[in-house]
Amino acid sequence: MVSRLGLGLAALGRPGYINLGHATDLQQQYDIATMQERTHAVLDSAWAAGVRYFDVARSYGRAEYFLSTWLSSQRIAPPAVPVGSKWGYTYTAGWQVVAEKHEVKDHSLGMLLRQFAESRGLLGDYLDLYQIHSATLDSGVLDDRAVIDELARVRGTGVAIGLTLSGPRQAETLRRAMEVIVDGVPLFDCVQATWNLLEPSAGAALQAAHAAGMGVIIKEALANGRLTGRNRDPAFATKRTILERVAAHLRTNLDALALSAVLAEPWVDVVLSGAATVAHLRSNLDALEVPWDAPAAEILRTIGETADEYWTTRSRLSWN
Repeated sequence: MVSRLGLGLAALGRPGYINLGHATDLQQQYDIATMQERTHAVLDSAWAAGVRYFDVARSYGRAEYFLSTWLSSQRIAPPAVPVGSKWGYTYTAGWQVVAEKHEVKDHSLGMLLRQFAESRGLLGDYLDLYQIHSATLDSGVLDDRAVIDELARVRGTGVAIGLTLSGPRQAETLRRAMEVIVDGVPLFDCVQATWNLLEPSAGAALQAAHAAGMGVIIKEALANGRLTGRNRDPAFATKRTILERVAAHLRTNLDALALSAVLAEPWVDVVLSGAATVAHLRSNLDALEVPWDAPAAEILRTIGETADEYWTTRSRLSWN
């Protein structure tokens, strides 16, 4: 069982990330002990608020370790706290905010074997879902029989198998993934994709996946901060005005508005908060109480971007 709102630790597990204002969130305090303490505080707040899905990855710096130490300190039984992690990227920033490369992609069998062992070593029986990190058609991972067979073996141990998506071809990748069959059964139990008010292009494919029985997790509902009050880009001013008007109508804040737009989709099972502070998490949680209505949905459809435009803009966001 999972909660409608989950917590992703991409912004908590490493000093640098592309969310707007990330450096401010961390107060530029990057020593490991401080970051672990901050992560535990956010996890404490999430757990107290009823959040029951936590999402990490091998490439999120020390996110798996921070989560594992919190789980150990809280003595929560594994069945009570669903945890998902991912394989396919190696963290290479060396605990620095500025780096030549923050992560390196590798969807080979060797990487899967190594990273699954690492994730299992840290998370143990808490690991419920293991996902290909940013699967794409170009990487060839969905056609690699050795990888597919190993994922099926992992699934046989009781760990659900998923994939996360990224880029303007999310829908195509998902449809291909739904065709992957092992021993007469679809391999993938779950998909995690980007869907938000600016980038809704994968919606139809995600709806089809949900109808086929796959779990649907949504990431980047706030578009890495572009759908929050932190986005002061003059080119976004018109869209910001629309967002503020609808937020006032629904008596909520901008980030809760964006999250509630995702929660309103009937094919969404979990939407991830990427909060790096307790205050932002609490603001995100307000999304669960937003009285969503059809007029708001109609107005907000006007701010969408093309997939290519969205992902080009995202690629230009600065690590901070």
